[in-house]
Amino acid sequence: MSEEHRETGTGWPRPVEPERPSGPAGEPDPRPDAPDPDELSPLAPVEPAPDESSEPAEREAVPESEPEPGAVARPSRSRRFSSAGLMIAVLLALLGFTLVVQLKTTSTDPTLAATREEDLVRISSDLDSRERRLRQDIDALEESQRQLRSGEQGRQAALEEATRRADELGILAGTLPAVGPGLEVRFSGPAKAVSSTRILDAVQELRGAGAEAMQIQGADGSAVRIIASTYFVDGADGVLVVDGRRLTGPFTIMVIGDPATMRTALNIPGGVVASVRDGGGNVTSEDREVVEVSQLHAPIKLDHARPVS
Repeated sequence: MSEEHRETGTGWPRPVEPERPSGPAGEPDPRPDAPDPDELSPLAPVEPAPDESSEPAEREAVPESEPEPGAVARPSRSRRFSSAGLMIAVLLALLGFTLVVQLKTTSTDPTLAATREEDLVRISSDLDSRERRLRQDIDALEESQRQLRSGEQGRQAALEEATRRADELGILAGTLPAVGPGLEVRFSGPAKAVSSTRILDAVQELRGAGAEAMQIQGADGSAVRIIASTYFVDGADGVLVVDGRRLTGPFTIMVIGDPATMRTALNIPGGVVASVRDGGGNVTSEDREVVEVSQLHAPIKLDHARPVS
């Protein structure tokens, strides 16, 4: 084996690489068909040219670079616009829903829808009576104003007006008796049905219907004048405490006013009569041409107030 075989270790002679002729140092090959020195060797493997159709997929697969620490990520313009549009749509939907609910609530009244025709007629009559009474009060006040402005007769009219006003205030304060047409309202039944709350509701309904004077009395004939400051408290064994005085049932309220208007107010659906009957009690009312409210309330002693002359 030759020395050349030993160097390669294969037993075969080392292949002789073709020598590239060259000119003097630093000069290009003078042969006309010589390859450009910058080009790759024809023996070198040639990489395939990238396919243009695969570039978008490769570009999409490239992950986006993470933002640098401390940098604020800014949402794209399309994302900002989509978020704003979604918020506006939600607000408009809520506004529309609210308007629909409000219209349905105001257009339908379940209480009146379930009320009988005769009850609706009664409520309408009650409202007409209140309007008529208010118009009469307005006419009376205007007439008093004209009389007070008419010279000598004005002084006499002023004196009469002051006297009439004092009598009205005395009746309202309970310091003067009163007589007139009205109702006798009787409450009977268990203590739960004719509790202090139910009696107070009846008094408020009567006042709203134009009651001018009232008194309440128990089974033994004891009576208490009802004024603005009167209070009602439940006592033991069905006793009703009115202004500190104990009354036993059944209870009777004598009230002066328009009988028809006050009776309508008591019988409104869901009102006093209905609530007492639901509790197992009963309410009866009787028209009276003459109702006498004779029980007086002790005048309140004023410690600090005094009239201005």
